[in-house]
Amino acid sequence: MKLTQLLRSSALVLVATSLIIGCAGTTEEEPKKDSGSAAAAIASAEAAYKIALDELYAWRDTGKLIKKAKKALKSGKDADAIKLANKAKKQAEDAVAQKYSELDRIKDLIGSSEPEQTSSGDYQVVRGDNLWDISAKAEVYSNPYQWPLIYKANKDQIKDADLIYPGQNLAIDQGASSSDIDAAVNHAKTRGSWSIGNVESSDTDYLAQ
Repeated sequence: MKLTQLLRSSALVLVATSLIIGCAGTTEEEPKKDSGSAAAAIASAEAAYKIALDELYAWRDTGKLIKKAKKALKSGKDADAIKLANKAKKQAEDAVAQKYSELDRIKDLIGSSEPEQTSSGDYQVVRGDNLWDISAKAEVYSNPYQWPLIYKANKDQIKDADLIYPGQNLAIDQGASSSDIDAAVNHAKTRGSWSIGNVESSDTDYLAQ
């Protein structure tokens, strides 16, 4: 073989080898799914939910959201899992904040105005009242969580438990049984999210008991 042909063949081999190496070096691997962020979001939501449970003020939907987030993570839907977990965490944090906001409001309101007692076992609503505050008063139940007792005793004139009006005369059930009190307190603590002007389904279920 002539020297020229030999050099030409060697050059072709080098070019082919370079192309093979170049192709191998630029091949991109399929990115792996990283579910660490979703798992961390769920763990954070669970921690916030535990605090709400310990405060006895967790909303019912929060636990359901966490379960949905775990299901989404298991199905490989990381974005959905993170979104659901973040929503659950916010709910848990809002529930605890709502509790302490209400407790602070009670401290400010108790003693600020004397209730007008129309007769034994009755209470006349004054401006700024709500069932939580009324139930917390010493002359009523001394426990804000017993407010559902007032709601149930006056269901004929209270449509939305979050909306009462000045001048309403509310019956106060001072003879409630221990089981009635337990049911009222349990409802107050597990009622879930609420909004003024809407009758929550959990309230309707409680009245039906």
